[in-house]
Amino acid sequence: MNLLEAKNLYKSFGNINAVSDISISLNVGEVIGFLGPNGAGKSTTMKMLTGFLEVDAGSIEIKKIDLSKDPINAKSYIGYLPEGAPSYSDMTVKSFLYFVGKMRGLKDELLEKRLEIMLKDINLLEVQNQIIETLSKGYKRRVGIAQALIHDPDILILDEPTDGLDPNQKFEMRKLIKSISKNKGIIISTHILEEVEAVCSRTIIISSGKVLLNKETKNILKNKKENLDSIFRKITKTK
Repeated sequence: MNLLEAKNLYKSFGNINAVSDISISLNVGEVIGFLGPNGAGKSTTMKMLTGFLEVDAGSIEIKKIDLSKDPINAKSYIGYLPEGAPSYSDMTVKSFLYFVGKMRGLKDELLEKRLEIMLKDINLLEVQNQIIETLSKGYKRRVGIAQALIHDPDILILDEPTDGLDPNQKFEMRKLIKSISKNKGIIISTHILEEVEAVCSRTIIISSGKVLLNKETKNILKNKKENLDSIFRKITKTK
């Protein structure tokens, strides 16, 4: 089932062309990896897909809903974790997730049920009453995932979900992403090749706001792994 269809997206900031003619489709059960160096246009593209930034040109449909014409309805199907996992750091984990759930329109028994599921499934039970500011980076990322999932969206968009984590935390975060991908469509951004190999079913390589490659990861790694490595090195050098 097609969840997201973005066609010919453009975005500029003054004289800087951040995104140039990018098109993306996302289906249920698919994990797309945006691979590219810092400044490639990954975050800008994600912000447009979530409606955080208005496109200069192009179109975005979320489950056949035009994001520009019916943004509230379209955004209800999206969970978004921005880069750095921002939150209200003076709140406890549980109170923050409760607040986000209410903002997402959840009420009464449904809100309590979703809160219980998030605390359990995202492994936050032991820190649920802890102030977010005092959490480790790994737990802060988990809180970010939980707030993005609290309303059980069909689409999950994660910007650099493992950035700054230690190897064990990265492993746990990747395992978490894979575990929730079966019934959803997920887009993650990264500049780490290993990340794409570990969790992504499709790889989109972006450099200077343009798509250089858009293929199933298994086919790339099976037949042309050296090409993926060389392309990644090339776009990193062009940063």
